[in-house]
Amino acid sequence: MKDYLASIEKLRRDASEAALIRDLATDHAKREMFDRLCQHLDRLADEVEKVMNSPKTA
Repeated sequence: MKDYLASIEKLRRDASEAALIRDLATDHAKREMFDRLCQHLDRLADEVEKVMNSPKTA
């Protein structure tokens, strides 16, 4: 469980850093790339959270 939480936290932090770089970037291509990276990392964190909260089947 702690591994999942640590993974989610790291993905969210990385997404925040990508968003910060996106906001500071002056080059349009870099802004778009860091925006895509931010969105991708957010989706990954959502998916890890979803798996963590799903009922266990065994």
